[in-house]
Order: sequence, then C-alpha cells, then structure tokens
Amino acid sequence: MLDLRRIQNEKEKVTELLARKGFKADFDPVLAMDEERKRLISEVEQYKAQRNKVSAEIPALKKAGKPVDDIFAEMRTLGEKIAELDAKANSISTEIFNTLAAIPNIPDEDLLGGEKENNQVIKVVGKKPEFSFQIKNHVDICTSLGIIDYQRGTKLSGGGYWLYRGDGARLEWALLNYFISEHLKDGYEFILPPHQLGYNCGFGAGQFPKFSDEVYWLDCDENREKNRFMLPTAETALVNMYAGEIIDEEKLPMKFFAYTPCYRKEAGSYRSEERGMVRGHQFNKVEMVQYAHPDHSKEAFEELVNKAASLVEKLGLHFRISKLAAGDCSASMARTYDIEIWIPSMGIYKEVSSVSNANDYQARRNNTKYRDSKTGKPAFVHTLNGSGLATSRVFPAIVEQYQNADGSVTIPEVLVPFMGGQTVIKAK
Repeated sequence: MLDLRRIQNEKEKVTELLARKGFKADFDPVLAMDEERKRLISEVEQYKAQRNKVSAEIPALKKAGKPVDDIFAEMRTLGEKIAELDAKANSISTEIFNTLAAIPNIPDEDLLGGEKENNQVIKVVGKKPEFSFQIKNHVDICTSLGIIDYQRGTKLSGGGYWLYRGDGARLEWALLNYFISEHLKDGYEFILPPHQLGYNCGFGAGQFPKFSDEVYWLDCDENREKNRFMLPTAETALVNMYAGEIIDEEKLPMKFFAYTPCYRKEAGSYRSEERGMVRGHQFNKVEMVQYAHPDHSKEAFEELVNKAASLVEKLGLHFRISKLAAGDCSASMARTYDIEIWIPSMGIYKEVSSVSNANDYQARRNNTKYRDSKTGKPAFVHTLNGSGLATSRVFPAIVEQYQNADGSVTIPEVLVPFMGGQTVIKAK
C-alpha cells in the first residue's frame, strides 16, 4: 500500500513512476477525500472541546442551584453530532484505504518503463553446454528414465500435475535438502508454515484482491474474506508472520526460509516451452524472506540475489540474471531480479527465482513495524523475498544440461551426498 503523504508531497513523481508499470494514476479524488476527512476530524475536535467545556461547568451550576436540563439536552445534541461526523470520517478513511489498496507498488526510480522487452541482462554465469549427440528434452529424458510419471499424474489430478518416481523422487528431495542446508549455513531460520491461509495473508502480501482468482479456495462461503486458500508461495505466509506487531529494531534484519509445495491455478497458456514440469499447478519451492530496516533494504536485496544465484552456480548450471523493467515486476514489488536458467531443448532461459523488494508496501498492508531507535516511534519495515529455489524448472535444467549420450543423467556434484553417493541416474 502506498504512503498517502508521499502522494501528497510528490504527486507528479509518483504518477510518472506508476506509469512505468502501465498504471494510469489519478490521485485527485483520493486527495480530495483526505481533505474532507481532515475537515470532519477538525470539526469533531471542535465539538468535543465544546462538550468538555460545558461538562466542566455543570458541577458549579448544580452547586449554585441553577437548572441544567437545557445543558444536558445540548450535550446530547453535541454527542449525536460527534457520532455522525465520526462515522462520516471513518467511512471516508475506509474508502481511502480501499482506493490505495488497489494501486500497485511504486517501482524504484532506476527501473526502465515497459515490460519484458525492456528487461536487462546484467550477468551471465557459465557457458551454454555443448553436446556431441542429438539432445533430448526433459520430458523424454524423464520418461525414458522412469523418474517422472506424467501420465499417471494426469490420471490422478488432470493436466499440469506429475509424479516423481524412484530416482526422480530422490533427486527432487536432494535438491530441497541442498537448498535447506545452504540456507541454514547462512543463518536463516527454517519455517514450515501452514499451507492453508486466511484472506488477510493474501491481502497483506499484496496479492489480493487483484489476483484472488489465481489461487485455490477451500471454503464455500461467498465472502472470500471468511475463506481459506492454498498458499501460492511461502512468501504469502512469511511476510505476514509479524502482521500487526512492532519488532525490536535490534532484531532486524530477520531472515527466514520455508519449504512448501506451491498451489497455483496458472491460468496462462501451455505452449511448447511450458511443457512437462515448466508450468504446473503444484510444485515444490524453498522461499527466502527478510524483514529489513529501510536503511539496509538495498543490502538485503543484493544478499538475496547473490544467495539465489549461488545455489544455481554450485549446481554447475548455466544461467543469467535479469533486472526486470517496471511493468514486468509484480504489482506488489518495487524491484525484481530474475535468475533465469538455460533449458537446452527449448533454446531459451526460464526463471527459477525471482528476488524482489516490496519496500514498505506489504508492511503497510499488514501493519508490520519496528520501533525506530532515533525517533522512538514505530515505522514500517521493508520486506524482501526470493525463491531459493523452485525445483520445477531446476529439475528440467539438470536433466537437460547434464544428459549423456547413453540417455543417462549425471547428478550434479553438490547433490551426490544427498543421493547417498549416487552419481548417475540410469534407466532401470
């Protein structure tokens, strides 16, 4: 959620930055509402002062034996007027809140406008693997090795689902254990959150109400605010852990990671480059989240980018890092870098991690603050997140980049300890 004071002080600048995201902002109505709200509050304060003054006079009047019935009638009238104006001010405050809640986050000033066409590749790691034989795509490799069962996944749940089998299940679990071990080494706290969340979590993360149709809802109440949904990413849970709380400043930054399956409707198209595991309704992911002091938000972002990139680099995979244009960042994020992995059979890079900084946007929505040691007053934290990593695209990249002429797949060295020493996956 945006800071209304920033809109008041930098209306033209905020409007221009939001235009880079493709959002046409008109702040005049919300600013007019705020002025009316302030006028009503001022009027309420005047009436309250008048009521207090009259109330203070009553004991003396009674003591002097003077009638006070007219004064009590006047106070009842004042009370009714105060209640009426309070209700109007509260109604306007709610309308302002709902208006601001529908506006996307302001992109950082160094981001280019536009969408994917203006994304910038800022780093390329490793070289594209070269093969002396006709390569296969990950679907054919996984099927021939018997490590992913697409047919029976579809039989159980429909399109967009699969089964891990045998060495495939072991490789998936090895990836997750590798990610977890790396995050533990770096001092992040391991969280296993609920998979079912309340509406407030989706709102606090900035995903609702705009994207509320993209998750799986569990309950049948027509009012979704009373329902629960299956989490689309652990970020939705982690950034709401301290909602409504004030964190001690010395505890910042707070660093967490969580393993969960992710459940998404993924309403997009299923083109040839999204075959197999590249796009699915359920996939595994380890997610990193930081609660950072605003003064150290940039350092936290760089740390998360480096951590996500390091995970891919240690797997020996070729990838690149892209800085997203403002319009390609999600609605709730001010800044995003994508870690994009090379899929040889497709001849393209696919995102395996998005590292993003929401600045104070999510914290304003879910009211997460810290107490500033300089002012002694509560202030909003900055929240950051990054996939560390999503396996559904790392797995295809591994089997494709590490495929051998005989149809086997070499296991990346860092995963061998988690595979019980096994170094190659061969057909049974």
